[in-house]
Amino acid sequence: MFNDLGRIFIGLGIFLIIIGVVFLLNGKISWLGRLPGDIYIKKEGFTLFIPITTSLLISLILSLLFRIFR
Repeated sequence: MFNDLGRIFIGLGIFLIIIGVVFLLNGKISWLGRLPGDIYIKKEGFTLFIPITTSLLISLILSLLFRIFR
């Protein structure tokens, strides 16, 4: 039971570190969210942003990290 709990806390800690790094690098990674394939429509009084490619890239990176640390 404590082994599983320890693994959960380690995984949660790694996840929080990754989120913290993303927040620190938020202004320095200006290309993230502006990749080809991201949909951005701006009209008068209306803005639509659908980050399809960015979501796929983040999903791929997280999947690889989870597979490595599994």
